[in-house]
Amino acid sequence: QVQLVESGGDLVQPGGSLRLSCAASGFAFSNERMSWYRQAPGKERELVAGISAGGTFINYADSVKGRFTISRDNAKNMLYLQMNSLKPEDTAVYYCVGSGVWGQGTQVTVSS
Repeated sequence: QVQLVESGGDLVQPGGSLRLSCAASGFAFSNERMSWYRQAPGKERELVAGISAGGTFINYADSVKGRFTISRDNAKNMLYLQMNSLKPEDTAVYYCVGSGVWGQGTQVTVSS
């Protein structure tokens, strides 16, 4: 059974940082490209960042370039998203995606 479980979402002040984690199970994680998506209230889901199976190729949405960093640990079947200099417009539910499966999401709220 393919499963993706996100954690690390929280309420944080503008300018703050958070690290999201995604625990993967039930598939060959090290062979799969993985991504983070987000969905803000009233908006469509958007790709935040993606990383190739080996971690060599990475892409980011323009809105997060220079502030967010995607990484993975294939030995631990874990995906991460380090988010710095957070802005109110980063408020959204963040999803881990891979192997055709979406996690349940974790809420990130950026507010003073």
